[in-house]
Amino acid sequence: MKNDNKKKRFRLFDLQREGRGISKKEKLSESGLKRFFITYKNNFGKMVYCNIYMVLGNFPALFLIAVLSGLTKLSAYAPISDSFFNLGGIYMIEPTTPFSMSLYALNGLQDQMLVNSTLSYVFYGIGALVLLTFGCVNVGTAYILRNIAKGEPVFIWHDFWYAIKRNWKQALPFGVIDGIINGILIFNIYTTVVSSGSFLTSMMFWANIVLTVLYFFMRCYIYVQMVTFKLSVFKILKNSLIFALLGFKRNILALLGSILFVLLEIVFFFSLGGLLVPFGIAAPLAVMLSSMAYMKVYAAYFKIKTVMIDPYYAEHPELVESHEDEEVVMHDDVTERERLAEIKKRNNIE
Repeated sequence: MKNDNKKKRFRLFDLQREGRGISKKEKLSESGLKRFFITYKNNFGKMVYCNIYMVLGNFPALFLIAVLSGLTKLSAYAPISDSFFNLGGIYMIEPTTPFSMSLYALNGLQDQMLVNSTLSYVFYGIGALVLLTFGCVNVGTAYILRNIAKGEPVFIWHDFWYAIKRNWKQALPFGVIDGIINGILIFNIYTTVVSSGSFLTSMMFWANIVLTVLYFFMRCYIYVQMVTFKLSVFKILKNSLIFALLGFKRNILALLGSILFVLLEIVFFFSLGGLLVPFGIAAPLAVMLSSMAYMKVYAAYFKIKTVMIDPYYAEHPELVESHEDEEVVMHDDVTERERLAEIKKRNNIE
């Protein structure tokens, strides 16, 4: 009896227990919104664990955030106007007049600015290591979230490392490419926003917005395919571009959901005089990142299933009838039953 009470008391921290899944009595569409919210609610605790893995797995990014927020930078003062130094030279050569002195004084007004310190460059170096963790963490969490979307039993810890172990040779190099592409797109948008509002700048801004949205759609499918099929990176990217157009409606919903989370973050940080800032800090650390990732995985997997997996089984009905090779078409070359049996064996679970 005491053992039962202990199990119930520490149920939240039991990483081996199976999720509730989807009840057979609930008549749900195979990939509709109702199913999304039910699976999300039933697996909310696993979403929190996935979010923790995303934050801790990509911990070098915290050093980048520290640098960009100015925590490691030194303050200095410099003239606001770039023409101050030229005016200073002219002022030394030409005779001084009340006008030139006033012009020199106005352009010499100073403002505080932040400059990099030695610690800043150290943090930049540590932060760059996120390129090595980014792909592997995305693969591990994509595998977990895919299984949640399918309604399968999920063992958070083992599934995370299971996916990384099987896919790290693709995930590691692609994580570097993915991080660089994301960085370039963000940098391009930032530079066009702060630049002068010429026609060419406006065109470049909207071109980068379109590219960012397109790549967002592609990323919905990249890591899901990586943990599901045996494909080269080139074929994964090619398929993802096709799916970005084929699953346009589902991709739009995932994009709108992600935008909603970003808007909530803005509200938390800039409303009510800063009273909601703790929520703005806690949300990304608790559940925001995994929720956004789940929306993308949910949007992607069922489209992939319709286009790639179901036709395969339609051509090979013997696989469906035998249930011996449940995921022959997939990268998981063991059946779900064998995978769970192996996990239980390693952890002495009866």
